[in-house]
Amino acid sequence: MSIETQLLVFLLEGQRYALPLGTVERIVRAAEITPLPQAPQIVLGALDVAGTILPVLNVRRRFRLPEREIHPSDQFLIAHAGGRAVALVIDAATGVVELPPAQIVAATSVAPGLEHIQGVARMSDGLILIHDLESFLSLDEAAALDRAMSAQQEEVMHGA
Repeated sequence: MSIETQLLVFLLEGQRYALPLGTVERIVRAAEITPLPQAPQIVLGALDVAGTILPVLNVRRRFRLPEREIHPSDQFLIAHAGGRAVALVIDAATGVVELPPAQIVAATSVAPGLEHIQGVARMSDGLILIHDLESFLSLDEAAALDRAMSAQQEEVMHGA
């Protein structure tokens, strides 16, 4: 008996992407982001979600999609990446799909070196690219993000 894979599907520029449902915490409405001066380029800034400060990652930049302003209709997908909670700016979440393993192809068998993609799901109406959040931030980016988040928390604590 094969176990179905549950994926949360979301849109960016009309393209469908997905994350394993187990990595997703929730989806919240877009809100104002506070810039993080020392953060890597992939980080748009920080966001306060229910009292927790989260880094907001720019998925568009990572996948070389056109940059654009965040709209009130956009959503933030809160997920876990590399042991930390992060917010991803998405156009919209479309729902959860359950797929048998046979419908998911490993990214390495599609094209070697596909960074940040875990696999590709075959659907009757097209393909869905499955994100690999564990590799989303490089070690250098993760370290720079840690420094920027620490500096931000210091500012908040000292009222700067």
